[in-house]
Amino acid sequence: MRSAGKHALTFIFITLLIDVIGLGIIIPVIPGLIEHLTGAGLSIASKYSGWLTFAYAAMQFLCSPVLGGLSDRFGRRPVLLASLIGFSIDYTFMGFAPTIGWLFVGRLISGITGASFTTAGAYIADVSPPEKRAQNFGMIGAAFGLGFIIGPVIGGLLGQYGPRVPFFAAAGLAMINALYGYFILPESLPAVNRRKFEWKRANPAGSLLRLKKYPLIVSLVASLICIYVAGHATQSTWTFYTMEKFSWNEKMVGYSLGFVGLMIALVQGGLIRVLIPKLGQKRSVYIGLLLYAVGFICFAFATQGWMMFAFMIPFALGGLAGPALQGIISSQVPSNEQGELQGALTSLMSATSIIGPLLMTYLFNFFTSPYAPVHFPGAPFLMGALLTIASLLFAMRSLATHPRH
Repeated sequence: MRSAGKHALTFIFITLLIDVIGLGIIIPVIPGLIEHLTGAGLSIASKYSGWLTFAYAAMQFLCSPVLGGLSDRFGRRPVLLASLIGFSIDYTFMGFAPTIGWLFVGRLISGITGASFTTAGAYIADVSPPEKRAQNFGMIGAAFGLGFIIGPVIGGLLGQYGPRVPFFAAAGLAMINALYGYFILPESLPAVNRRKFEWKRANPAGSLLRLKKYPLIVSLVASLICIYVAGHATQSTWTFYTMEKFSWNEKMVGYSLGFVGLMIALVQGGLIRVLIPKLGQKRSVYIGLLLYAVGFICFAFATQGWMMFAFMIPFALGGLAGPALQGIISSQVPSNEQGELQGALTSLMSATSIIGPLLMTYLFNFFTSPYAPVHFPGAPFLMGALLTIASLLFAMRSLATHPRH
């Protein structure tokens, strides 16, 4: 299996990249499609968009442990292929949606089929030796970075031909990905390492409670939660913040997001493969979190638009921490429970996708309103820095008693 690991990792990277491109393709046209389906203006459409995100994240939170458990029982390959086919059906469904209600049903289906990320994480753990897991988990971040450079650009171009066209393009990509996997992808989990499926373990509460039997994991998972919530300071308010503070237009925001994606891809796809082995996982966590916090603080107090590009460098280098943390966590769990672990982590990420955007957009709204004690649009980034410092404290508490990493 290890000899085939390199080819398998290449496929998983391509799978994740195509998935994220598919997600990115529809981003530019979601507002227009909602307006078309509801007859409402952009302001009301943004509220619908928030609830659509909630629907997706909630279903992913509930279903990721189930599909992670199924991948531990039946293998990664069938679950991954089923998820890709589900994505294709979902995008087609949404492309033909005649009402906003159908669009919500589509997002619910998307949340279920989002298990491709869960299963891909377990697959990476299967085919990676322990000393390379942290670097290989960085492929997930690299795929997100590249996908969100390519996807929105394609979506913007296709959107000129109608708001539904990008959905059909995304459906085609997902189906091509499924066919590619059917003929190319080997199974990564040997039958001897599989475990019985149990419903009590295949639910968000059950899978999270199971993590308590690994003492090192509890504080590190808390550290990951803080990072995930902090990340929504950028994901949820970047556009609003840069428009409010620097009067950027949509084109400038697009360029900046492309640069964000590029920097993340460079760090996650390249630099971490060099830096994590040299620094070690423990030091990578500490240095990454410190750089992440510095990036947030710099964003919060930036006074010129060009500074946002410069400050993206320490912020992106903070990406060392996530894969290093995941590598340490996965090394504490047996091979036949990696799917369950990745399902639990995906559920946590989904839960923070429910909490994070609401927290960060509320802070932005409050500190840019007439009722704010001080006009401070950078408040979400400052909250991101505080959460990152909390993440560092959780990591230090756990890793100080486990020095071997």
